[in-house]
Amino acid sequence: MIITDTHAHIYSELFKDDRTQMMNRAISKGVSRFFVPAIDSSYTEAMLDIEKLFPKNVFLMMGLHPTSVKENYKEELANVKYWLDKRHFYGIGEIGIDLYWDKTFLRQQQDAFKTQIEWAKERNLPVIIHIRDSFDEVFEVLDDVKDDQLFGIFHCFTGTKIQAEKALSYQMKLGIGGVVTFKNGKIDQFLQEISIKHIVLESDAPYLAPAPHRGKKNESSYLPLVVDKLAQIYKLTPVEIAAITTQNSKDLFGI
Repeated sequence: MIITDTHAHIYSELFKDDRTQMMNRAISKGVSRFFVPAIDSSYTEAMLDIEKLFPKNVFLMMGLHPTSVKENYKEELANVKYWLDKRHFYGIGEIGIDLYWDKTFLRQQQDAFKTQIEWAKERNLPVIIHIRDSFDEVFEVLDDVKDDQLFGIFHCFTGTKIQAEKALSYQMKLGIGGVVTFKNGKIDQFLQEISIKHIVLESDAPYLAPAPHRGKKNESSYLPLVVDKLAQIYKLTPVEIAAITTQNSKDLFGI
């Protein structure tokens, strides 16, 4: 059984003491494909290092996270562009809009979001979209840029069924992780009405650990718990869930 984690911050400093062990635990559980999103330039070296350690398992993405969009966001975007021109990445992300902590830089977040979407289109790469307290703002941007070249993932989807259907209208897949196992997660109440062909798995490690590990440091080895929950929702076997969602990731990322 091959499980694909389409979103894991495995370079996080929270794994500094057990990074290799964490990766090996995941691989031993069948999680053997890790798509790794960027945050900002301060993490680039760490991303490249983890790719060197696990070259057959790790697939890097490049982008500027919305919470890293500050006064110097143009410099950070220049760094993203530098790396996109320098080597191959498998997606642009994570990008988007986050209004949970601070609304000060909304205009700059919108600009950074649109710019990186255009770079993704130019390279035929998927976009990995971060949304927090910002569905309307993200949809507004996507309505402006929607075309046949736009595709990707709504990372850590926690919206409503209506929002899920709108996300799918932009040729997006839904990134489903630990939240689906939460008692108050709500997405489990309608997810069976969304075709499994639109679903990819993600841990978002080290964040959002699934039950029964909720509130603890998350890691990719817990992703089988999400597989089991989706197997219940879709009335499929865990092996089938792993196979379908891995194929979905292959269709999306081209590898």
